[in-house]
This record gives sequence, C-alpha cells and structure tokens, in this order.
Amino acid sequence: MSLRRRVLFVDDDEQFRYATARSLEAAGYDVVSFPDYRLALPALEREDHFDILLVDIVMPDRVNGFALARMARMRRPKLKVIYLTAFDLPTSEAVGKVLRKPVAIETLTAEIETELKS
Repeated sequence: MSLRRRVLFVDDDEQFRYATARSLEAAGYDVVSFPDYRLALPALEREDHFDILLVDIVMPDRVNGFALARMARMRRPKLKVIYLTAFDLPTSEAVGKVLRKPVAIETLTAEIETELKS
C-alpha cells in the first residue's frame, strides 16, 4: 500500500488541472484527476481510497463543485474537501476550505495537509 496521500482532483480547466496535478505529484501526492463529475464519481466508487477531494466550484453542466462534494461525501462521509474557484461566490455550502485560483502550490499543499490533520 502506498504511503503517498491520494488526491481526487476535479477541474474542467485542462491546463490548470494538468499543471496542478503535476505539481502535486512532484510534491509527493498520488493524484487522480478528471474534468467533471461523470468521470470522478465512478472512480470514487472503484478506487479503494482517496484522502481528499480537490474540486473546482464552477463546472459545466448542472453539477458544480458543491454538488459533487455532497455526492462524494455520501459515498465517503469522512472524505476531506478543498474547493477551488476563480470567482467571488457564496461559500456557505462548503464543507471544507475554499481557495482562490490561481493558488501557489505551496499554499495548496499546506492547506491539503491542514485539512487532512483536522
């Protein structure tokens, strides 16, 4: 079993998703990334373990990051969540930290570790 923290990362911005996933991997995380909830939810059900969900709030279709986090936590109630957004949005639905994009990888990894310790 891997000792690396597993991150489920969902963001529809391909460039941001790729760059962030590579940076997280370089920082020692095992990252599984998807562009939307339709691909992320089946992975959540098939994979043994994820430590945290990193999710964009504004995504295509009607399933935003808040809805995806609710669906994910119905399947895995203890799953930690960090939301990312480039917009000023109400965050009352958040069950975890909300970070503003772009976010420095050092900030993101520090927040991931903080969430995982809580």
